[in-house]
Amino acid sequence: MQFGSLSLKSNLFLSPLAGYTNLPFRLTVREIGGLDLATTDLVNARSLIERNHKALALIETNVADSPLAVQLFGAVPEEMRDAALWLQEQGVNSVDINMGCPVRKVVRVGGGSAMMTEMGRTAKLVRTMVDALNIPVTAKMRLGWDDNNLTAPELARVLEDAGVAAVFVHGRTREQGFSGVVKLDGIARVVEAVKSIPVIGNGDVTTPESARHMIDHTGCHGVSMGRGAFYNPWIFKHTKLYLETGKLPPEPTFQERLQVMRRHLDLMVEVFGESKGCMMFRKVAPWYTKQFGPANKFNKRVVMLKTREEFEEILDEFLEWRVQFLDETGELKPRYQPHNLQPSFMEDQPAVANRERIPVPKGPVEVW
Repeated sequence: MQFGSLSLKSNLFLSPLAGYTNLPFRLTVREIGGLDLATTDLVNARSLIERNHKALALIETNVADSPLAVQLFGAVPEEMRDAALWLQEQGVNSVDINMGCPVRKVVRVGGGSAMMTEMGRTAKLVRTMVDALNIPVTAKMRLGWDDNNLTAPELARVLEDAGVAAVFVHGRTREQGFSGVVKLDGIARVVEAVKSIPVIGNGDVTTPESARHMIDHTGCHGVSMGRGAFYNPWIFKHTKLYLETGKLPPEPTFQERLQVMRRHLDLMVEVFGESKGCMMFRKVAPWYTKQFGPANKFNKRVVMLKTREEFEEILDEFLEWRVQFLDETGELKPRYQPHNLQPSFMEDQPAVANRERIPVPKGPVEVW
């Protein structure tokens, strides 16, 4: 796939998920495989210009974290341009403009979803950035502000004319937040609206099959995954194989899941220090255990984690407790097997709120 001058090895992307898709998680997923371009948490352009330490922490990276896009939000063209120019100087491969975030503190300053309501102003901002940069500029949007204002197709045409290299479309409106069902027909209309730039679909893709379904139904050129990657860090590797061969690889073993969870914690400690890394991992570990079967014994203790050594103690206690749910071969008994969640857009039954079926992680902007 080509984003302007940037050649990519995969059409699968890691979506920004504020508070979660930080450097340790990006490195964890990259080591598993199947991912090429990843995007940072959304960061305020003005904060970057001011070199605010919190903003700089959001874009922390290293040589193994490549290619990398930084997602900016803001409504002042000059600030967005200057922040993007500085990122280009730092070696960032692409800049993504957030036009989809529904969170009030982002929207009230004219960023995020608010950019979908003032297209002339948005086009001017984008052109200011594109004209100044040598790296690709992309945009992440939703289908519109609400069901009465589905502006994504028109906005995509405006952005293409302004010079963006690709658009990412989340198949919900700003009003929906993360509730309801992703509207694949809405993504398809965006694909039909543009002339030549890639359109990347996004929203509730949690399995290789659902990625294939989104591509087939919408004609989108690739898929971006956020919560699906936290639910299953192997999703990029498995989806890439499935799209290429039509074959589903075997699910990771319990031991493989433990190994990756340990690696993720080690990277947290390496990047953030033991105290902060362990504290941040408290909200991460329960996502791994969604595929462990019964895990309440582990979850109750890991949310109080303080040290790396304590993690191994918690894990040892959990493994001993877990034996009661295993059969004679060491596998989980059938009634304790975790379910593989398919998103509602792949079902014929009435929609079930995805917030319940595929939980939204709690964090700085949990409704993003």
